Amino acid sequence: MTAGSFEGQYVWHPAADDRELARACTDLRAGRYFGAHSVLKETHGDFGLRAHRSLVLASVAADSDLAERWLEEEPGPDAALLWARVAVFRTLRAAQSHDRRIGALGRIALAACDRAADLAPKDPTPWAARLSLARLQRPRDRAPQGLLTEPRGPWAQFEHVTRLDPWHREAHHQFLAFFFTRHGGSANAAWDVAAYLSQRAPASSPLRLLPLVTLVEGHNPAHLLAEHTWDQPQWKATALGAYRNWLPQVPGYRFTPVLDLAYLAHALHMAQCAFEARAVFTAMGPYASRMPWSVFGDPEEQLSRARRACGLPVPHST
Repeated sequence: MTAGSFEGQYVWHPAADDRELARACTDLRAGRYFGAHSVLKETHGDFGLRAHRSLVLASVAADSDLAERWLEEEPGPDAALLWARVAVFRTLRAAQSHDRRIGALGRIALAACDRAADLAPKDPTPWAARLSLARLQRPRDRAPQGLLTEPRGPWAQFEHVTRLDPWHREAHHQFLAFFFTRHGGSANAAWDVAAYLSQRAPASSPLRLLPLVTLVEGHNPAHLLAEHTWDQPQWKATALGAYRNWLPQVPGYRFTPVLDLAYLAHALHMAQCAFEARAVFTAMGPYASRMPWSVFGDPEEQLSRARRACGLPVPHST
């Protein structure tokens, strides 16, 4: 799918150019789950689209009882998946706010993920959702050979997902996030895991961007020359490799992968690769994500600053 042209304003909606998903989100806000039923039914066999759509729908449904109502009225794999996603979303939100209900919410979320996995045993999506809960449980499975730091973590869960879908994007991101310092990991472990995961992935996979995600995660503006980190040959080569090998695959996507494009555009911009960054921003069209820009300041200001440096238009108010 090719993103639309930039017409003067950013579109921050997580559905981006997936218009069917955007309509389903509108239906959810209006108290109807039929649109969610339709867009999830279309994703059977397309695990990337299923992960994307179910995650966006859950972010909308988390503040209502729609997921519970759908599961009660029309039980099935799609309803169970949305309920699992909503339960996980609520648990992680409670953890961020130090809600005292975190234990009960976590048990509900685990049970919901298990139910969704039982109803669709070949679907990796419930397992990817379950991986995000690992940062709260802190499992200590031994790492496979080949990692210098031998970081312990939810390796068994991750390996189960990759048996179902070897290059499942969300599962890799959720697994990597387990090792981030803000989730109880360490910088060395995160770097080790990011390198391990990305090097195993095909050159044309968005998983080659994982080191760039880790680079943003570890950014510390207090460090001397922190803004020049992306100029280093290894990170510049990583960004240019994704530009050459992954970006040409994007027009074949059923939705514009805005977040992955944003990390690539940011890395190319920071590495002074304006020509390449311009092509990535063009592929994004008007669609925007708050990450990675929010790490460096106001996301709209940072995005506009990068676009302006590439000679691209920005909203008039920025």
